[in-house]
Amino acid sequence: MLAFTFPGQGSQRPGMGRPWADHESWELVEEASTYAERDVAQLLLDADAEELKDTRNAQLCTFVTSLMVLDAVERLGIEPSYCAGHSLGEYTALTASGALSFDDGVRLVCERAEAMHEAGIDNPGTMAAVLGLDDEDVEIACRRADSDVWVANFNAPGQVVIAGSAEGVTAAGAVAKELGAKRVMPLPVSGAFHTPYMASARDGLAATASGVPRVDPRVTLLGNGDGAVVSNGDDVVNRLVQQVANPVRWDLCMQTMRDIGITALIELPPAGTLVGLAKRAMPGVETLAVKSPDDLDAARALLQRHNHVHSEPAPSWRIAVAPISGTFRPREVTPGTEVAPGDLVGTVVSNRDEAPVAAAHGGVLVEWLAHDGDPVSPGQPLARLHPVAEMVGA
Repeated sequence: MLAFTFPGQGSQRPGMGRPWADHESWELVEEASTYAERDVAQLLLDADAEELKDTRNAQLCTFVTSLMVLDAVERLGIEPSYCAGHSLGEYTALTASGALSFDDGVRLVCERAEAMHEAGIDNPGTMAAVLGLDDEDVEIACRRADSDVWVANFNAPGQVVIAGSAEGVTAAGAVAKELGAKRVMPLPVSGAFHTPYMASARDGLAATASGVPRVDPRVTLLGNGDGAVVSNGDDVVNRLVQQVANPVRWDLCMQTMRDIGITALIELPPAGTLVGLAKRAMPGVETLAVKSPDDLDAARALLQRHNHVHSEPAPSWRIAVAPISGTFRPREVTPGTEVAPGDLVGTVVSNRDEAPVAAAHGGVLVEWLAHDGDPVSPGQPLARLHPVAEMVGA
């Protein structure tokens, strides 16, 4: 029973893309740059700590790095039983599961980051980690502060993050120390994330998310708001919107993993934080933080020990998506037929335009996700392609 976990904002670091720049999975970075209309490669290779601290850069870089390395891991034949992500990482987990297309994921993350940035300007706030104090006592500290401060992240027993106004966080931190906290650490963030201060970001994101196709995940997901299993496409989108202004319950995600019998956990880059939490909260579960291509052999060995690796490389699925709103007209191609890179898969016809749908990476057509005459919207998955052997480095 394997879980893939995906970190959130704060795990980014300068030069985190350099170890992967020559890997074939780097092509996802180039795709992300197109969808985001940003030079993501520059951020991953050359941006300094100050540039990466900007919420709009941090979220995009973290999301793209995780999925780029996921692609590298999947090329080894490694697939998870469960996916879960912390805060922003939930967007990554949902994209990894197929509940979001890659391009929709990139655009939503950009929208989320921009909305949270603006909310942080409108309602200035900050965050701090409270270490060595029970959850209930941290909540008591927030109440006794008598100010705008709330628990934002329940990460693990003895590690909780509070957020709110600068005055409120300072006051709650002082009460927490009186109650026995070992340490209160200010976090270098630009807003009070996962609190009511992010209400405007939630509302703005809801408008964007309303146009995202509802797709049920192919891999079992754990929601970071309550640790529950998420299997419905509507629930997926609703959670993505609501989590911006609600607390992260990573403690409940790990509790669910324990309850369902997870035996191994791999954290995708920028990795390290979630593995550290798991080692303390999930004794007996083998963990691995993938940080560079040198860790890929260790990932495969871990999965072999847990009898979870496939004998053949697993497909790194490619999805053809609708470029515009309209009616889909598929090309007469039967599943099992190989499609060359750049070949047409079909067209989307609107009242004004007729847009071709090309297979950017080629592969074998596995299944149609939309059929002749279906109404479709931009970014909606239309067909799933399985790369041929040479495309996945077999």
